[in-house]
Amino acid sequence: MTGPARNLDRTVALVTGASSGIGAAAARSLAERGAAVALVARRAERLEQLAAEIADAGGTALPVEADVSEQEQARSAVERAVEELGRLDVLVNNAGVMLLGPVVEAPLEEWERMVQVNLLGLLYTAHAALPHLLAAAEEEPRRVADMVNVSSVAGRQARKGSGVYNATKHGVGAFSESLRQEVTGRHLRVSLVEPGAVDTELQSHNRPEIEKEIRGRFEEMDILQSEDIADAIAYVVTRPRHVAVNEILVRPTQQEQ
Repeated sequence: MTGPARNLDRTVALVTGASSGIGAAAARSLAERGAAVALVARRAERLEQLAAEIADAGGTALPVEADVSEQEQARSAVERAVEELGRLDVLVNNAGVMLLGPVVEAPLEEWERMVQVNLLGLLYTAHAALPHLLAAAEEEPRRVADMVNVSSVAGRQARKGSGVYNATKHGVGAFSESLRQEVTGRHLRVSLVEPGAVDTELQSHNRPEIEKEIRGRFEEMDILQSEDIADAIAYVVTRPRHVAVNEILVRPTQQEQ
């Protein structure tokens, strides 16, 4: 495989939300750098296609169909990755949903889904992965491991119309910082990547009137691509052992908030 330096050779990464967007781009990027990648998401057909693409490029990928918002499925996905690929060095907690709109008269099922995926899914996966990441941090080839939690600019700044999404992403940030302080002395790096506006399927999960409003907000802006965030993730996990990148906020140049 040609391209970036293969500085993740002999390592294993697991990426949630890997069937599209940032997750798929991150999986490709980590595979290009030599990691065997477990691809975790609900859409099995897309995972199979991505795994085949990575294999055709000379990499190794394991598709794992799972809904990480279900505790047992999240645990099983991590265990299967470790069993079949041998270890776990990098976890990218990317799965998430963004269901925006006013708080007043909001559909409660939208709030519940964001909490289930954005918070509980991340927590379930992190909990299952932690023993394996801590073990990898003590072993060759890198003697360091990484957990990258994908948040959002919404995890820094609350704004009208995204109250519960803001709440979940602020929660991701708080959890990440607390865990970082707990495990950083053991060479497990916990990093937060916070994208601004990115051209992904995330907006399409919204009700039609909300999706129209979101797209109108950014229609004249040159927004980010999934590969831009994948590049940030790859940067985080390929730093030397003594370097921890705790947080990266990535906005389109034209995005003010």
